[in-house]
Amino acid sequence: MLVFRQLLDAASSTYTYLLGDSASGEAVLIDPVFEQVRRDTALLRELGLRLVATVETHVHADHVTGAWLLKDRCGSRIVLSAAARATGADVQLHDGDTVHFGCRHLQARATPGHTDGCMSFVLDDQGMAFTGDSLLIRGCGRTDFQQGSAVRLYRSVHERIFSLPAACLLYPGHDYKGQTVTSVAEERRFNPRLGGDSNESDFAGYMDALGLPHPKLIAIAVPANLRCGRPEGDAASAVADPDWASLNYTFGGLWEIEPTALQERLAEVQLLDVRERSEFTDALGHIPGAVLVPLAELSASVGQIDAARPVVTVCRSGTRSAQAAVLLQRAGFARVANLAGGMLRWRTEGLAVVGGTE
Repeated sequence: MLVFRQLLDAASSTYTYLLGDSASGEAVLIDPVFEQVRRDTALLRELGLRLVATVETHVHADHVTGAWLLKDRCGSRIVLSAAARATGADVQLHDGDTVHFGCRHLQARATPGHTDGCMSFVLDDQGMAFTGDSLLIRGCGRTDFQQGSAVRLYRSVHERIFSLPAACLLYPGHDYKGQTVTSVAEERRFNPRLGGDSNESDFAGYMDALGLPHPKLIAIAVPANLRCGRPEGDAASAVADPDWASLNYTFGGLWEIEPTALQERLAEVQLLDVRERSEFTDALGHIPGAVLVPLAELSASVGQIDAARPVVTVCRSGTRSAQAAVLLQRAGFARVANLAGGMLRWRTEGLAVVGGTE
């Protein structure tokens, strides 16, 4: 079965796509964003997938790719068009090449015009395609910089994308209106730039009249993406994880600590038990050193918590304490983690408690 997720980086309106083969557990990411690497690796871990490749539709001008950082953390290959002329790629694609993940694959179709190195990726059954900036929903990428050519883009879209089956779903590299997916049939008919009876001259005239300012991050993004996202200088500090304990980042956006990792750090953290008073002394007991601050009272008690020391929140199952961790983060606490599985996990792993029953 195909695993598919569409992920958004709100800052750049960039879509990242996760495709996985559930049988083998292998997965690829299309157009990952540097600042979203924690999110993406958390999702991979939670879905039980192993990242084998990151695939770029082109050299981006509005965000830095997460390809290098994902290779560093996951061992994945960096894959992009040979025409992009980037350094650091493990696989340089040509038109018609395939990218495999388990028993599935993507076919690369060269679709230059926005940039020389633009590629669209078509799933093996031609049920979906990922068009990057070559074709957007009712729009397309600009053609006024980075080797742009309106004529080449028009031909790329009509010959390499519109030639796909009419029902093929198209997933763009960006969207600025909250739209998520379109189809070949829709864009053939309704795309105001490329669809209907538009010809090359119509399209070139439209694109020449856009008059758009250059992307704000172009001076940073393009050089970084020509290095496949490898940071300059001290790469280890580019996206530093918390160093006060061994933590896991969840797809929901929280740092979690496993019971055994917390056991090793009990003397160094503030442990806030956010259950009700009656639960603090019930059959589960509580962790040695824990301070009872019921969730309903947490906001009023924030001033009593030492912001200089790490905080771990705990409850029965990890649900209420997750909300407590969010509240503390919003209050400005930088070093906060939720106890994964709460007291239920703590007791299951046979760790020490005060009170409680066997």
